[in-house]
Amino acid sequence: MTPFSKNRSFQPPRAEKRPRRFAAHDVEIWDDYAWIRADNWREAIHDPTALPKKIRALLEAENAYADSTLAEIKPLADRIYAEMVGRVDETEGDPPARDGDWLYYRRFRAGGQHELVCRKPDSGGEEQIMLDGDQLAEGKDFFSLDDAVHSPNHRLLAYSFDDRGNELHRICWRDLATGKIGADVVENSDGTIVWTRDSSAFLYTRMDEDFRSSEVYLHRLGADPATDRLVFSEKDPAWFVHLRASRSRRIAIVKVSDHDCAECWLIDLERPDAPARLVLPRSPGLRYDVEPGRDRLYMRTNADDAFDFKLVSIPLGALGKEPWREEAPHRPGRMIFNATVFADFLVWLERENCAPRLVVKRLDDDEHRLDFATPCHHLRLQPNFDFEEPILRFSYSSLAEPEEIYDYNLATRERVLVKRQIIPSGHDAASYETRLVFAPAPDGEAVPISMVWRRDRAARPGPVLLYGYGAYGVALPDSFDESRFSLIDRGFVYAIAHVRGGTEKGSRWYEAGKLEHKANSFSDFIACARHLCALGLTEPGKIVAEGGSAGGMLMGAVANLAPELFAGIIAEVPFVDVVNTICDASLPLTPPEWREWGNPIEDAEVFVRLLSYSPYDNVAAQSYPPMLIEAGLTDPRVTYWEPAKWAQVLRERMTGGGPILLKTNMDAGHGGAAGRYDELEEAALRQAFAVAAVGGGPSA
Repeated sequence: MTPFSKNRSFQPPRAEKRPRRFAAHDVEIWDDYAWIRADNWREAIHDPTALPKKIRALLEAENAYADSTLAEIKPLADRIYAEMVGRVDETEGDPPARDGDWLYYRRFRAGGQHELVCRKPDSGGEEQIMLDGDQLAEGKDFFSLDDAVHSPNHRLLAYSFDDRGNELHRICWRDLATGKIGADVVENSDGTIVWTRDSSAFLYTRMDEDFRSSEVYLHRLGADPATDRLVFSEKDPAWFVHLRASRSRRIAIVKVSDHDCAECWLIDLERPDAPARLVLPRSPGLRYDVEPGRDRLYMRTNADDAFDFKLVSIPLGALGKEPWREEAPHRPGRMIFNATVFADFLVWLERENCAPRLVVKRLDDDEHRLDFATPCHHLRLQPNFDFEEPILRFSYSSLAEPEEIYDYNLATRERVLVKRQIIPSGHDAASYETRLVFAPAPDGEAVPISMVWRRDRAARPGPVLLYGYGAYGVALPDSFDESRFSLIDRGFVYAIAHVRGGTEKGSRWYEAGKLEHKANSFSDFIACARHLCALGLTEPGKIVAEGGSAGGMLMGAVANLAPELFAGIIAEVPFVDVVNTICDASLPLTPPEWREWGNPIEDAEVFVRLLSYSPYDNVAAQSYPPMLIEAGLTDPRVTYWEPAKWAQVLRERMTGGGPILLKTNMDAGHGGAAGRYDELEEAALRQAFAVAAVGGGPSA
């Protein structure tokens, strides 16, 4: 009997089998459910109503089955949702940031789902709501506001939004004096906007038909977007183009990258029609990013075997003519992961053994750092408009402590608290304990686990929510998340497994979890689960595992390898049909992914390796724990059919356990619901599932 076995009158949908043969490198694979991938899937991502009726009926039947099975925990989910809402400061917003004569900020209105973009005079005066996210979202099943950037002359606002969940943004602009919205709407952008210095035009990145950001265009206000000038183009489908403004707002930076290397170009925002300037040409393994200062260009790079990165600089006018000057040397194990520049200061964030710190260097070489004693904390650089003023805005939080935002004077070293996150229902950080421990991996590596729990939690082994990701060099932050405390206050330990594939222990930690070393991510996660048992915090059958996207692949792999450890598994938009996806170069993200997973089309060894761990291809005749699987119909990253096919194969082959529940958001994509309260509804259901999976009833 499972925690969800009381009402099984509603049977899971059984998809029709239509065997399709796939062969590569003398290996033959039969896929019974390949038909769930619609032939017109590109059209369906743009317009969900175009999805073939039979496939839509299957997804809707899966939703109905999941809703029926989860009906008994709906009261618990409602109670958890109410608790989450009670922790939300309904009018939360950013502390204002000064730019010229104005203070700019975003905030919510009470009960609002989406942000308001606001400003008010620095000298005092009435607030001006430049953009109302709730108003823009009216009548839409999905809405996500992205960039909202005021022009240098403060008279205009350009903004981008996604109203389909497919990450294809529209860009609009409005006159802030009249409120008039320009008729020239840019389509199919990634959402990034960079104004030219004269406020007459903006740069943006356009997405191609395969949902890849590949081109940068210049749009002049009032002109037909069809006439926009192409200023940069990348033809290689394995590379993505990213655009941003420098802190000085004099230069735009175009970064072209894959998972192995990068290349940066500079666009003069005074003369956006002039050719872009190349910083360093792409070279296998070379990764870098840049930030212009007053008269020098600063670069964070792994060049010259600086695998955990170093900082160097060069005069802006001397690119390719002079050697780079070292500003912060490479030190193995100390990863420099973010940097920014002020007129007279260089600032960076570095991480060592999961612990971040902030370092400040005056450009005449005086250096100091800010350390924080809490073992599991997170630091983040916040937006700041003023390039000349030596005021750094940064935020601090920990797994137990709400976010605090500070203005730090780089010259005087004075720190001023400008905002502390409010938890209306109350939160006593002293009631919780955080800890960083290291689990022994099978090959002797020490895998970091950061944890938080109530100090009055019972000493006996209890429930754990173990979260993991482990891909693309992403380091999971030990930041505060008020929504987790509904689980923690019910006796859970909330734990983050920093498995190989991230950069929590530097670039070598990433390299040891990709390509031929990918299996380390899976064994690391299992080692973390077993170590928590060895510490007496939990025991097999009381751990709920959670991960999304590439972390969803991690969930599928550990479910196949060690199902006995887990009371339940939550897999959000899981990348599980690995072989079929990475062997199909026509899919949006496949060519860029070959740097992360290998190219199985050209390399038989890679093909066999992917086949050995692909969750969809390795479902076994064994008992599986209850699983809550989430998908998004308009998701261009992990397409809807991957989790849909996986759910079918799991039910077909498993010998016991379950249930296997698939919930597809028919109006959203990779990120799920976009409104802040809609997001909490989804989170509350996951937590109710976790509570029920470890044996907690509806009254928990």
